[in-house]
Amino acid sequence: MTRQICRKFVAAATACAVLAVSPATLAAGYVDERPSFAAMFADGVLVRPLGLGAMVLGAATWVVTLPFSALGGNVDEATQKLVVEPAQFTFTRPLGEL
Repeated sequence: MTRQICRKFVAAATACAVLAVSPATLAAGYVDERPSFAAMFADGVLVRPLGLGAMVLGAATWVVTLPFSALGGNVDEATQKLVVEPAQFTFTRPLGEL
């Protein structure tokens, strides 16, 4: 039962994200630079939690591969790609700005 509700919620949030930019706005040649409610909602409900998951998985991967990165001399690059970039994507960018 809860899986069904979760699927419906994800489908509704995805639909909101897709409809965030109206075709009439695009046809008129005017694009508002500010994120819409739907874009902010989709970012807050879908994208941020996915970013948090990517950050956790990246950190776990970083820990597991740390000996190999140290041997290869690329600990800084691995840290940047696996931990820092997902953390910045999740926590430092403005809401609704993808």
